[in-house]
Amino acid sequence: MSEGVQACLRGLFWLSTALLAWTQVGYGVVLALLARGRDPVQGRCVEPGAEPSVSLIVAAYREQDVIAEKVANALALDWPRERLEIIVAVDGSADDTAQGARAAGADVVLELPRGGKMRAQDAGVRAARGELLAFSDANAMWDAKALRLLAAAFEDPDVAYACGQARFVNDAGTNQEGLYWRYELWMRAHESALSSVTAGNGAIYAVRREDYIAFDPPMGHDLALPAELVKRGRRAVYAPDACATERMVPSIEGEWRRKRRMMSRVWRILQISRLADPRGYPLRYAAMIGSHRMLRYASPFLHILALLTSLALARRPGRRLHRAALAAQLAILAGAAAGDRVPLRPLLVARYYVLTTASIAAGLYDHRRHGTPEGWEPAQGTR
Repeated sequence: MSEGVQACLRGLFWLSTALLAWTQVGYGVVLALLARGRDPVQGRCVEPGAEPSVSLIVAAYREQDVIAEKVANALALDWPRERLEIIVAVDGSADDTAQGARAAGADVVLELPRGGKMRAQDAGVRAARGELLAFSDANAMWDAKALRLLAAAFEDPDVAYACGQARFVNDAGTNQEGLYWRYELWMRAHESALSSVTAGNGAIYAVRREDYIAFDPPMGHDLALPAELVKRGRRAVYAPDACATERMVPSIEGEWRRKRRMMSRVWRILQISRLADPRGYPLRYAAMIGSHRMLRYASPFLHILALLTSLALARRPGRRLHRAALAAQLAILAGAAAGDRVPLRPLLVARYYVLTTASIAAGLYDHRRHGTPEGWEPAQGTR
């Protein structure tokens, strides 16, 4: 191997390793330092008597087992009943979702042809009368004070979008999503305090009526809406005290399948949206999108590059550092394989990391090979 080839391999090794270290750890550390002393949207409530009218829209597909509980949960929110409109948009579901929503007391139940979540939400918005549009999943249960805490974010006229905190419940199983999700929410809080969030979540969020954007399927609000609103000069924030509870997929393998489906949609969003285009973003927010989103989606390919270059360099004399890097990577892969048979926490964490990282590449394969469907299916084990 010539010296020029070795130099190229070393450069690629250090580039891939540095980018992985930045997106997984370094970015969060720098965020925390930059956001010190800044006030996140935390702990503030809309005062009684000052409540805007709110339409809570639930897009539902095959949710007959949970829809009555969801409507009851919405009716129990600490919000004047005459200022709250509950809309269930049933997306072509052939079960008893619509009947269950009506019986439970939903104000509006829309029975729609199957068109996907975005089209169901759009229909709910057209039927809504509220000043604020709130959205939730059928299996996400809000704390009683959640709407007051979420709506308080809109007291800032620059805020167009606010998401709350989704807490995952998993009494048993192997999934380590909770560990990752806590880190994700920690970064989200700092992004919000510093600028705007780079993504939201479907369990609990709201947007001003005039800022709602009807995207083409298979776009999704979680990823596309905050970034597009920032390009329009608005803010998208995180209200961590506004909480909803949702059941987690119980197994790591189930999480792999869920994230694989999700990433197929993400790759389609990247293809047809302006998310990856830095034009229109403030410079700081463009750096946040690049660090938290684009590099995260590139991580499986960066891992492969780091593995192949360390493997090639470790065979040369005196390459102790590259041998150590290779050994560390092989140890993570071995731990992930062992986690399938030995349920020890470190092995399960390794398995979770490897499979969820691989799901990004698998989602790209699915998108390129099969396209991305407009509809969606409830994740198994989340009821």
